[in-house]
Amino acid sequence: MDLFEETKDWAAILRPLIAKYKGKEHPLHYKNIYQLLVMVVLAAQDSDANINKVTVDFFIKYPDMEALSKANTAELTEALAKVRFHSNKIAWLQEIAETVKEDKNIPGTMKELVALKGVGRKSANVILREAGADAEGILVDLHVLRVAPRLGISKGKNADKVEKDLMAALPKNMWGEIGMALSFLGRETCRPTNPKHSECIVSVHCEYCHLHKN
Repeated sequence: MDLFEETKDWAAILRPLIAKYKGKEHPLHYKNIYQLLVMVVLAAQDSDANINKVTVDFFIKYPDMEALSKANTAELTEALAKVRFHSNKIAWLQEIAETVKEDKNIPGTMKELVALKGVGRKSANVILREAGADAEGILVDLHVLRVAPRLGISKGKNADKVEKDLMAALPKNMWGEIGMALSFLGRETCRPTNPKHSECIVSVHCEYCHLHKN
């Protein structure tokens, strides 16, 4: 009855998407893993564009984890006042800096990263990918959370479920790249309203497209 059975070869379907976005610059304009760690904490419930803007001066003043660990709350509040929920995020960054102390001590595994305040699986997946570490999961941001169910690869309503479904459907050698590829697809093509079906390279396999195109 349903044209979209669970026997789809999602690895074959999604490899062209990875090829399209391979090497595309991450939306957060970081220069090293310290900067990325700080930015992913700040970016929660805020826009990447705002974090890119705010952190230009921030990283001049606090160029590494050691400098951040010496900053007091008042200084950080002044520097990050334009970040949403900055009070909570400043407390998280202070605890991270106190724990990590130096850039060389930034964790390189999922377990260690998610143990840091303000770092969930989404952020940890980003950090591991950008650091070139072995993938331990798949990045699921708000774009992937929309795109994966639309495609039909997951029926999940939350990031944990969608990530598990993606991990089950795809070989591990795709985990590191597919999250950002789906995220870019969501940012550029599979928008919340008026998705650009004609521009989507996986539309022929997409449940949402077949239901809403005409």
